[in-house]
Amino acid sequence: MKEKILALLREDDRDYVSGEEISKRLGISRTAVWKHINELRRRGYDIEASTKRGYRILSSPDVLYPWEIRPFLRTKIFGKKLVHFMELDSTNTEAKELAEKGAREGTVVVAEEQLKGRGRLGRNWHSPKGGIWLSIILKPKIQPHRAMGTTLLCAAAVCEAVMKVTSLRVSIKWPNDLLIEGRKVCGILTEMKAETDLVQYIIQGVGLNANVDEEDLREVSETATSLKIMLGRPVDRKILLAEILYSMETMYDAYLRGDFGEVLKKWKKWNCTLGRHLTLKQGDREYYGLAVDVTPEGGLILEDSSGKRRTFYSGEVTVKKK
Repeated sequence: MKEKILALLREDDRDYVSGEEISKRLGISRTAVWKHINELRRRGYDIEASTKRGYRILSSPDVLYPWEIRPFLRTKIFGKKLVHFMELDSTNTEAKELAEKGAREGTVVVAEEQLKGRGRLGRNWHSPKGGIWLSIILKPKIQPHRAMGTTLLCAAAVCEAVMKVTSLRVSIKWPNDLLIEGRKVCGILTEMKAETDLVQYIIQGVGLNANVDEEDLREVSETATSLKIMLGRPVDRKILLAEILYSMETMYDAYLRGDFGEVLKKWKKWNCTLGRHLTLKQGDREYYGLAVDVTPEGGLILEDSSGKRRTFYSGEVTVKKK
């Protein structure tokens, strides 16, 4: 009902809509209208009331409510079920719990703030208000060794969406970081539940510093940034989130059809890892070499000084500066 009332108030933002008209058009009592208006105010909407003229909306909060995202969605299934939290320990953890309960593929969990956001290798991921912290449930009928491909397609999709909405130049560092001018703006965390030969579900987590302020990144300002900082203005998070989901669904569909070549082509076009000398760390071991390619499964092919090539599916990469 909140969504319908907002739609009526937005038909003409400059004019008032009477409580009587809202009541008639939606088939609810005037008292119910008043209660819904107060609930919208509680959620951050600035709604002016006039005894003789009715209600009009003055401003809307920068909050990723499902009803704010829906008008921008162009997807078939991604985000059609969107679960929103003002505050949450971890969207990935919540998405896993939903997946265990049978939530359908394409279900998205989004939070305004994460209290215990997680990155790769168990690291904490700082997730203050203003970012886009989301997780999506995927249920591809694939073998577990192919699951890393979803990390690559997610990185390419977020990269594509950010560049389309902001015109900023974004690059991808294998396996899961998005950079702007060498500073991290987004991280991707892929978690999976699988049997020996079949994936049950994949949780694809995205942590994007969208409208995160400089103050919130002060301790990591040399290595991290936000879209707001780079643009000098806030980005419309609703439009950006919808665009991310559209790009993800498009690439995911190609992945399921076996047409991952087009996704890899985009990933390679925007990556900043291939063709560079780097160090790859796995536990206590370090490997040095030239990043020459990625496999269709997402593995990084590293060539050492003797010409020997090895493929890695995990590890921490440090690219040698030019």
